[in-house]
Amino acid sequence: MSIPAPPSGHTEPDPHAPAAYRFTDSAYVPLADKLSELRARIDGLDEQIVALLAQRAACAKDAARFKSSLAQVRAQARQQQVLDHVRELATQHNPGLDGFEDVVEQTYRTLVSGLVDAQGRLHPKLIPI
Repeated sequence: MSIPAPPSGHTEPDPHAPAAYRFTDSAYVPLADKLSELRARIDGLDEQIVALLAQRAACAKDAARFKSSLAQVRAQARQQQVLDHVRELATQHNPGLDGFEDVVEQTYRTLVSGLVDAQGRLHPKLIPI
């Protein structure tokens, strides 16, 4: 079943209109009555997620102190361990969205890659003890 194209000139849904579809799962409980309510909730979640990412980045920064080489910064085995762990967490927390585990894994691949790169730029600036 395909989603019909919106009327000409309408590229965004009306955030204040009622839902246009429902799920076939009779046990599904909607999270909001309007898209605008969901967007506000998403904005609040984004604030929390970014704050948590900042905490994670601070831990990654501090971890650089324990690594004696750029090879240790890259730590391929540890990266895979993190990806396996978050994929398992995604399975546990899947809200019923096909491909959720893939979304979480790809998100973490990007996150870990960025933090490893940042740690790699930071590492040469550290002073040995």
